[in-house]
Amino acid sequence: MAAENGMVETIRQQQRSDTVDLRAEMAGKLARWTRGQGATTTAIPWLGLSCWNKPTAPNMCVYDPLVAIVVQGRKEVAVGQELLTYDESHFLLTSVDLPVAARVVEASETRPFLAMIAKLDLTLVRQWIVDYDLEAPRAVPAGRGIATGPASVELLQAFRRLLELLEIPQDIPVLSDLIAREIVYRVLKSACGGRLWQLAMTGSQSSRIQKVINWLRHNYAEPLRVEDLAGMAAMSVSSMHHHFREITSMSPLQFQKQVRLQEARRLMLIEDLDAGVAAVRVGYESASQFSREYHRLFGKPPLRDVKIIRTSQPSSDSRHEGARSA
Repeated sequence: MAAENGMVETIRQQQRSDTVDLRAEMAGKLARWTRGQGATTTAIPWLGLSCWNKPTAPNMCVYDPLVAIVVQGRKEVAVGQELLTYDESHFLLTSVDLPVAARVVEASETRPFLAMIAKLDLTLVRQWIVDYDLEAPRAVPAGRGIATGPASVELLQAFRRLLELLEIPQDIPVLSDLIAREIVYRVLKSACGGRLWQLAMTGSQSSRIQKVINWLRHNYAEPLRVEDLAGMAAMSVSSMHHHFREITSMSPLQFQKQVRLQEARRLMLIEDLDAGVAAVRVGYESASQFSREYHRLFGKPPLRDVKIIRTSQPSSDSRHEGARSA
């Protein structure tokens, strides 16, 4: 028994050593592809890179469905009252559109925060599950539409192949889809794969709540009627509220409010609209209510917040991996 335990520990030590070497190799490749601070797009449409050489202030944004791995450093993501951390040992999975507050908490000039972000198309995920007849995870828990899980060597190797693929652009149209399928497969087989399964498969409670989330995400300026949202999900009002909060950590009204305010911020920053026009554009009828709720979410009145962002260092930039503006 002692000999067997010793062999198991030896294997684990070798795996840890292999992972350290793999991350070091990936960090070198990432350094060549990231352009300064912030988010970087790539020739693979659904792949983004992120680099920060110092910790950042909390950034309010909306995460798309995605898988993110950290090659160096550590990051925190707050969803409602829940705080998640992902780092060199854990990947992040977001399976629905979610308003979050995210910040890099471990980064330096000599060892910058480096991450890779693969956006997920749930329609394709569903199709791949069907095509390959993948079995459902034994435990398919209800829960948040965001989770972290151990980053396996196999998952890291798939992301490394994406970095290698960037160096051969003519191969991207053929091979990127194959690697995307492998990433989805590795996530489905992970400890939090059940969450992705629930959201991808049509007819599940999670997929019905996804319809409500999608509607709120794209119709944030419209009046919110909970009866209509419940009908959209084919649930009672109380059941819809319960499952919506379970997945997003907030009520539909809180979700809409965060999306509205983040879009208003984007309109002021990117389209140079004044606060009053931005407020009306996102659905507010009262300028004072808009200013009050904006201050509560971002910590400053609209005009002061936008002015500070425009004159601040890149670490306060509104871009973010997973955000639609990235």
